[in-house]
Amino acid sequence: MKSFFKTFLASFLGSALLLLVIIIFLITSLVSSIMSSADTTVEVKPQTVLYMNLDYEIPDRTNTNDLGLTFSGLDFSFTDVDMAGMNDIINNIKAAAIDPNIRGIFLELSSIGTSTANIEEIRNQLIEFKKSGKFILSYAEAYSQSAYYLASVSDKIYMLPDGMLDIHGMASQSMFYKHLLEKLDIEMQIIRPDNNKFKSAVEPYFLDKMSEANREQNSVLLNSIWSKICDDISSARNIKVETINELADDMTLMFDTQAAIDNNFIDGLRYRDEIIAELKQLAEVADSKKVNIVKNTQYAKVRPELYEGKDNIAIVYASGQIIDGEGDESTIGSITLSEALRQAREDKKVKAIVMRVNSPGGSAVASEVIRREVELAAKEKPLIVSMGNYAASGGYWISSSSDYIFADPTTLTGSIGVFGTVPNLKGFFNDKLGLTFDEVKTNENSDFGSIAKPLTPYQMKMMQKHVTDTYDDFITLVSTERELRKTFVDSIAQGRVWSGDDAIELGLVDELGGIEEAVAYAAKKADLESYSIKEYPKQEDILESLLKTETQEYYTKSVKESFGNTYQYLKAIEMINRIEGTQALMPITIVE
Repeated sequence: MKSFFKTFLASFLGSALLLLVIIIFLITSLVSSIMSSADTTVEVKPQTVLYMNLDYEIPDRTNTNDLGLTFSGLDFSFTDVDMAGMNDIINNIKAAAIDPNIRGIFLELSSIGTSTANIEEIRNQLIEFKKSGKFILSYAEAYSQSAYYLASVSDKIYMLPDGMLDIHGMASQSMFYKHLLEKLDIEMQIIRPDNNKFKSAVEPYFLDKMSEANREQNSVLLNSIWSKICDDISSARNIKVETINELADDMTLMFDTQAAIDNNFIDGLRYRDEIIAELKQLAEVADSKKVNIVKNTQYAKVRPELYEGKDNIAIVYASGQIIDGEGDESTIGSITLSEALRQAREDKKVKAIVMRVNSPGGSAVASEVIRREVELAAKEKPLIVSMGNYAASGGYWISSSSDYIFADPTTLTGSIGVFGTVPNLKGFFNDKLGLTFDEVKTNENSDFGSIAKPLTPYQMKMMQKHVTDTYDDFITLVSTERELRKTFVDSIAQGRVWSGDDAIELGLVDELGGIEEAVAYAAKKADLESYSIKEYPKQEDILESLLKTETQEYYTKSVKESFGNTYQYLKAIEMINRIEGTQALMPITIVE
């Protein structure tokens, strides 16, 4: 027996040692690959063209540790990916306008992984770029509606001869779970203020279609956004708005490429080799040579310096659903964002703060924790909010104590309202699974929060009071910070979502504009003629990113590619799964 254990122990230790050696070898090889990949830079030679393909889910800022790591089964490899954030996309366009080596921009667009507000900011920067006299050329095998909206600023717009121009208007879709919950014998106990009729986040639990209030707010939102898109396309391409709507109604452009040419939506039908030939001509490159192309993430490393100054303006990114505790690149954690705001406030070189908010909201408690840090920072230095695609509900809550608020015309904001949900799975457990529960408790309400039975009338009453009080806190906060009558705030609140265009008329935001305008305003308020940009929160180091962010981004991209247009519904379910406690959340899905 001793011999057996000695042999087993020796074998175990030998295997463990071999495994350790293999792990060390893999880590060493991986780090070596990372370092060599990170050290690779691109030379921007004369006659270079800046290339942009934006068919991924565009973050607010570039993940600086994005190594281009892709997975296939158990294998991994480094690829030349280009997933620049909004910060680098905007700054690249600005830099390209003054860079003598950049001749123009080539947009190869089929779809764009962001909402209209972000597209609008990129589009406005491209319009500024055109003042340099350099060219913008767009090409796609098929244009999605959002891709064409961005491409419409181009000097020339081309499409594959058998391509499709998908102009059909906008829609908002919601998924309802009422009948599913009934089949499963699950009851969602909903708690919300009686007058929050526009707070549609909870409607899927007890309705099978939109309420009239929800339908009304969605209709107003969509028409506001679509009107902006049509006006911009009309101005850029000299097409009547009536014509755009007529062709969208009968879907002519989707199936008739000649109609796209005849109505001036595109400038011609081309194959890719013909596009390359035209790029050579525009960049003044000899036919025998290749066009020197630089991508967004490459150019971000070598572009001309845009900000130079000993003083800093901090840009604090608040992106994603608001949750309690630690956050990451796709969620706003109360601890993480509060710490970032505190660091910016305490940094003596930071003279002003711009908080970029791109959030549909989330936890009311976490929102208040963050708002307090905004309030403290605003007392010491200018704090300006730049609203991106969304800054609604909790996203508006954390913005309310800032000095000044910028929003894009198509930003979704407001949604001033709250709700709470407590699932009751007693029927599901008892009747569907055959599970029963019994309990012993020390106090009358020791069982509060149990999902195995319904709330008692008293517990429901206390929850209702808490949610109603939280809503009152919300509208009181907005009334105080925005200097509006509380009764007026209540009339435009009730969970209703507004576009940036409407919000400025209501006094919920101060000015229309993107992050560029917000930074310029912050500099003015801080009396800065020159400055540098410092970004918060600090991004994770390269190995943390490798182990978490890279795999998460790959997973997200893979799921999105697998599920196509239905990915939006998976995101909605993921958002609902994060709900815990009283929520200030706005789940509205807009489909282009």
